[in-house]
Amino acid sequence: MDNVAIADLFAGLGEVSIRRMFGGKGIYHNGLIIGIELRGELMLKGDEISAPELEAAGARRWRYTGSRHGKLVAMPYWTIPDEAVDDPEEFGRWARKAYEAAVRWQSKG
Repeated sequence: MDNVAIADLFAGLGEVSIRRMFGGKGIYHNGLIIGIELRGELMLKGDEISAPELEAAGARRWRYTGSRHGKLVAMPYWTIPDEAVDDPEEFGRWARKAYEAAVRWQSKG
């Protein structure tokens, strides 16, 4: 997904910046990372408050097996709920939740 398409998706939230990372892209709003694009898949930031909602909406958490220790690692990013894929208003709602999760993550410090 190119940067213009990503910015268009997040237009309901406001301006985003996009930076290369993890072999993909980090998506930032107001200086906080709110999502990533990795291997063609867009994922939104979640936390202990938003994760149950994401899971209930059918989103999947990003997990990978660590190369050094062979253990499953769960990252704080979730796939886009199906209901938001083709609905800009619904996507905007989830993008706001991702930003709220990022604010909470930052406040944990």
